[in-house]
Amino acid sequence: MTKHNSMHTLRIRLKQIAFIAIKFAIVFGAGFFICQKLLDNDTLDFEYFLQLLHDNKVITPTNIAILIAFSLLNWSLESLKWKTLVNEIKSIPFTEAIKQSLSSLTTSIITPNRIGEYGAKAMYYPKTYRKKILGLNLVGNFTQLGATFIFGSIGLWYVIDTYSMPVFYPKAIRFGVLVIVFLFFFFTYSSRKKYTIKGYSSSKLSRFFKNLHRRTIVTTGCLSLLKYVVFAHQFYFLIWLFAIDITYLKAMAFITSMYLLVSVIPTIFILDIIVKGSIAVWLFSFVGANEFVVLAITTLMWLFNFAFPATIGSYFVLNFKLNQE
Repeated sequence: MTKHNSMHTLRIRLKQIAFIAIKFAIVFGAGFFICQKLLDNDTLDFEYFLQLLHDNKVITPTNIAILIAFSLLNWSLESLKWKTLVNEIKSIPFTEAIKQSLSSLTTSIITPNRIGEYGAKAMYYPKTYRKKILGLNLVGNFTQLGATFIFGSIGLWYVIDTYSMPVFYPKAIRFGVLVIVFLFFFFTYSSRKKYTIKGYSSSKLSRFFKNLHRRTIVTTGCLSLLKYVVFAHQFYFLIWLFAIDITYLKAMAFITSMYLLVSVIPTIFILDIIVKGSIAVWLFSFVGANEFVVLAITTLMWLFNFAFPATIGSYFVLNFKLNQE
């Protein structure tokens, strides 16, 4: 064997070792952050959290089955949404879409605003497709954000109007004006200058959206709306389990308002539970809900929809094989 061949073989093995190390680092990091946030939570002591679950008889076979069913439906819709988007490039089975969705969740845990999700999904595809995969993932997140904005705007308007929060009106007006100005600026000058979002210039992003099949966009939008409804009603089910004295419509208004406010605050995954918990506590304080009960609900939502799925995704991360094409 020549020296050149030996060096080439060594480089390949080193890359393989490094790739394995990265996979284990992702899984270890995900597990560490999940355990740390659950066991070392400054806002809600773990033992008191368990006591709340016991006192409210939350942990029963029926309740757990219903919560798991909500989470399975939530992630099934997310995976179906991803399968629909990827069909723009190639057809993949539903099971493959689930694998890619869960492994990308695991990878995204320690990154700001789950940005790691973009790179993780792209790695499943040949290099020639990866930029388009980033764009498709962006479309999926935009449609989900759209659902959050639609429901959240209605909910927040109801909360502001019902609970007389005048402090919000000037802020809401200023925020609305800023959004309008930004959109006007973006669409007016995007064709002249290049702004990038996740590696896409504004002009390329505009062309990318226009080239997508209308059926793909409509289906993705509908799945995003349906996923939001499922997610919100899982939260409402927990409100019902903890016997918070609030009507259905008011509860949905507070839930949708919470997710709207959370969506505009940049966080890393591990701080997500803290941010949601803090906003939820503040909002539900207007109906006299117990602070620790609200924190327990947001913790359970985090566990069933992020922590547990991310743990399952760890298996797919460890078994991931890089697409060399």
